[in-house]
Amino acid sequence: MTGRAGEAFETGRAVSDVEALLVAPVPTAGPTAGGTDVEGDPATGEWTATSGAGFRIVPLWESEDLVGVYGPEWNEAEEAAEEQLARLVAELDRRWGAHRRVSMRVPLFRKQAGAPMPALFQALCDADCYGDLTVWGPLSAVPRWIAVSVNQSDGDAPMIMTAVVSDRPIAELDDQPST
Repeated sequence: MTGRAGEAFETGRAVSDVEALLVAPVPTAGPTAGGTDVEGDPATGEWTATSGAGFRIVPLWESEDLVGVYGPEWNEAEEAAEEQLARLVAELDRRWGAHRRVSMRVPLFRKQAGAPMPALFQALCDADCYGDLTVWGPLSAVPRWIAVSVNQSDGDAPMIMTAVVSDRPIAELDDQPST
């Protein structure tokens, strides 16, 4: 699924990846109006990044496939992924101060209804990244917002931890899209 398949989770590496994302340039425009650019590993084609106007999304870690994993073993895999995210969040809180949560509930419902949403949330939904976002920002002299999350796209898929950088605020969406 991602270019991070098979890598062990290491908090220090994840922090370094997030910090690198914070200072790297973000696109000023998408390839098409409101569009995104999905990048893949040249050898495997696995997802390595999604970029759009003002943001970039990257995978930080991917668990083993959960095909045939049920009950307590599945719960343990989910708990392990959440614990890894908690370690990353604790370290980023230590560096940047308290985070805030941004729910992905509204983007999920908008995606199901075919309703419009900001490009960042559309890109997260298109990549099946429905985990609630843990957000910091604005950070740095050039205002940037960082978010991390972990989720699973379906019952057999691996858990995927992602990071987002945006040059615009990452805020909770209203239940009703503006017209």
